[in-house]
Amino acid sequence: MDVDRYDPQQVEAKWAAAWEEQGLYRADESDTTRPRIYALDMFPYPSGDLHMGHLEAFSGGDVIPRLKRMQGHNVLHPIGWDSFGLPAENAAIKRGTHPKTWTYQNIDTQRATFHRLGISFDWSRTFNTSDPDYYRWTQWLFLRFWERGLAYRKASPVNWCPNDQTVLANEQVINGHCERCDALVEKRELTQWFFKITAYAQRLLDDMAELEGRWSDKVLTMQRNWIGRSTGAEVDFTVVETGAPVRVFTTRPDTLFGATFFVLAPEHPLAERLVAGGPHEAAFRAFRERVERETEVERLSAERDKEGVFLGAHVVNPVNGEHIPVWAADYVLTEYGTGAIMAVPAHDQRDFEFARKYGLEVRMVIQPTTDDGTPVPLDPESMTEAMPGDGRLVNSGPYDGLPVPEAIARITADLETRGQGSAAINFRLRDWLVSRQRYWGCPIPIIHCPACGEVGVPDDQLPVLLPEDVTDFKPKGVSPLATSARFVEVTCPTCGGPATRETDTMDTFVDSSWYFLRYTGLDPDRPFDPDRVAAWMPVDQYTGGIEHAILHLLYSRFFVKVLHDLGMVPFTEPFSNLLNQGMVVMHGAAMSKSRGNLVEPSAIIDQYGADVARLTILFAGPFEDDVDWADVSPEGVARWIQRVWRAVNTAAGGQGAEAAEAGSDLGLVRLAHRTTRDVTDDLERFRFNTAISKLMVLTNGLGEALRNGRGSAAERRDAASRLVLLLAPLAPFVTEELWRVLGNTSSVHLARWPDHDPELTRAESVTCVLQVDGKVRDRIEVEPEVGEEELRSAALASAKVQAALAGRPVARVVVVPPKLVNLVTGA
Repeated sequence: MDVDRYDPQQVEAKWAAAWEEQGLYRADESDTTRPRIYALDMFPYPSGDLHMGHLEAFSGGDVIPRLKRMQGHNVLHPIGWDSFGLPAENAAIKRGTHPKTWTYQNIDTQRATFHRLGISFDWSRTFNTSDPDYYRWTQWLFLRFWERGLAYRKASPVNWCPNDQTVLANEQVINGHCERCDALVEKRELTQWFFKITAYAQRLLDDMAELEGRWSDKVLTMQRNWIGRSTGAEVDFTVVETGAPVRVFTTRPDTLFGATFFVLAPEHPLAERLVAGGPHEAAFRAFRERVERETEVERLSAERDKEGVFLGAHVVNPVNGEHIPVWAADYVLTEYGTGAIMAVPAHDQRDFEFARKYGLEVRMVIQPTTDDGTPVPLDPESMTEAMPGDGRLVNSGPYDGLPVPEAIARITADLETRGQGSAAINFRLRDWLVSRQRYWGCPIPIIHCPACGEVGVPDDQLPVLLPEDVTDFKPKGVSPLATSARFVEVTCPTCGGPATRETDTMDTFVDSSWYFLRYTGLDPDRPFDPDRVAAWMPVDQYTGGIEHAILHLLYSRFFVKVLHDLGMVPFTEPFSNLLNQGMVVMHGAAMSKSRGNLVEPSAIIDQYGADVARLTILFAGPFEDDVDWADVSPEGVARWIQRVWRAVNTAAGGQGAEAAEAGSDLGLVRLAHRTTRDVTDDLERFRFNTAISKLMVLTNGLGEALRNGRGSAAERRDAASRLVLLLAPLAPFVTEELWRVLGNTSSVHLARWPDHDPELTRAESVTCVLQVDGKVRDRIEVEPEVGEEELRSAALASAKVQAALAGRPVARVVVVPPKLVNLVTGA
């Protein structure tokens, strides 16, 4: 091996093969002496080769288990593929192949790139969610949810792409169009399967207390907002024309006297009944058809104009008996609350804008006050925006003068006494729609029998395999599974009569909501071994993109809570600690082939090697921040690795200027120990970029000592060994080779993480700033442990300080050891 030039292509292939052959990174089930660590990366979707986001996520995610292994932990670091899903099906249609063929080819490609990157996975636990051995247990879990009433089927309006012929989530609809094919999205009523996640809404909120300080505040806030808990009251209004009751949920029952109109979501069944056969029917239908093409995000946007139509009906306000007009408006959704609201334009901005647009009354019922209780006059006619805050009630009959909190309690209690309402809690969260009308997904294990209704497939008949006789995957409005008579036509397990299989497949979020449990042991007879789960879980460190901060994490948390209630796991939260990386973009835009700005990790590995690829992405900035690859170059990191190679080889061979005669170099020793302390701290805090910068400083210090004949051979060798050990979690290949250069026979990745001597990490001196009345007058060097009195005396003894005082008496001395003394004269 050339001691002057490191060849990554020669070294990396050798060690990747050796690690795999040795099973170097396999978790040791039999070892109960070392503390266990479960480090998990969000597993990838096999849409092609690994992309730059994967490079960052998995490089950072790999540092953690490597560090912990060297610190003496028994580490579980598994990998698999989230391999079902619509992209594979669309790609198969485009290429005229089978989704399975396309998917498994991509898995092989990604697996090879992972090996090239040297990610320390335990490959003995690998699986794909599209493997029958895996989705058998996804189906088994579905049946347990169904038996518990947590999986159910109902008719529901959905976003429907007429081109892809499938349901779209709200997040997949952009400006009314399908994000994949740009087709205009329609609303359809379909009977589909749901998971009753709303039954766990409060627990999902409450249990976030366990995650405070372990998950980012940003992610926790996103989860809380998605669940959206609000407290208030349910209030019953009555339709004047029909006598039909209609209920609203409001967080502000104190504003009931200010309700001047009533609003229904356009999809609300009552709206259709109110206009049927009347003069407003045509206008309403045209309005509803237009609104149905819009997404929830668009309809709720604060930036857009609110639109609506009068429905020709009125409701009775239960607190004052007033008849107020009923409208349909786009800013009210059936999925939130009851799909109906009482509109209080003086105290709600959306209602205010709507009222101003359509000339509806604005009535003040909350009088704002100053801090001393003085009323602030407001004129409803001249108001330019709603007043949503607190104050005292006005124009509210017997409740006038009450402060808002007391009025809420009094009015709610009075409504309950009269049977017109009650206190209530509402959640924004809606049940999880899991049906998909596509082929490449986990079949739902339900049989529909004319006599018995819904019947679960018996456990001993699982898995329900995807039919292989389906050849046309093009969307036609129903799942391609429906084209296979052999699949669809079955005998009812309960009565023996003719029946049909469910032909929808499951949302792929179901597959990824429990995969982390199966990694603890590939049990052939159950989804997971409870003893192994208890031994390894919860996951100690979970790493992945913040784009999964809501749905994937929420669904995984829901699954674990259900499994806890079933007695299958002893914990209620799956991921103890969460680390999210930023995005990797190019010139400010997401990388893609269509934009022509795509960079792939394999190209960087080909040119510079895997270590340089890993180090470059981690050195580019804080792990949580976005990285613009246009501002990044691997060349500087590649040159640094060559310097590391030369310095360690030189130190290992006892070479360098005046190597034999060199005396001790305390500066090099201190640098080596200080770097050990600081890099350890940085890696444990996931500050990979600053750890790398400190290793660069140590490299320079070692190189300088070698060139200038400083330090003994033992000190140089110790500094070189520390450099290799500290770099190992970040750059596994070059450090494995250099560890052998240093004369070791076992892997650096099984070596003991270096300690440091606290005495050697203390600064030899600290610069203390001396000020007079806040202005710097002198600087002195002091010991780090210097006391206040000593600093005070040193400051007063300074000639420059005395000159600045010019004989003025010192009124006060502010001392911040060891860095600052400020003499305050009071002049």
